[in-house]
Amino acid sequence: MIRPTLRPALICLCLVLAGCGGFRDSKMNPFNWFGRSQEVEKVALPAAPQDRRALVQQVVTLHVEEVPGGAIVRATGLPPTQGYWDAELVPQPLDESGRLVLDFRVFPPIEAMRAGTPPSREVVVALYLSNYKLDSIREIVVQGEMNARAARR
Repeated sequence: MIRPTLRPALICLCLVLAGCGGFRDSKMNPFNWFGRSQEVEKVALPAAPQDRRALVQQVVTLHVEEVPGGAIVRATGLPPTQGYWDAELVPQPLDESGRLVLDFRVFPPIEAMRAGTPPSREVVVALYLSNYKLDSIREIVVQGEMNARAARR
């Protein structure tokens, strides 16, 4: 049996939970953020890139994680050998459809290095995007030399 003093609290709780249907489409819902990444076709690069670093050979993973005030875009790249350094996600201009293309740039080793195992070659980079920038972004694409991965809202 429910205590008489708990009945109003239970009724209020039921009413609050019943009104949560609008939460599904809200930006407050973490499931409404960027989904899992998937492999997509590469985006054409500008004619003369300003960055002298090469694109990483392969983009292995892409994650967009919500943080206070924005999101962190984290990508893992796989170069052909060990020793690649100074990696960075370099943003291209945002296109009209809301697609942000990030080039995964990295310097090759200074001297010849052995290939090693794939986990020993992995390079991880991240980029913070504020909520202000995210308002106009519908898709984030991280591209390497051989492939690209995208996360969409």
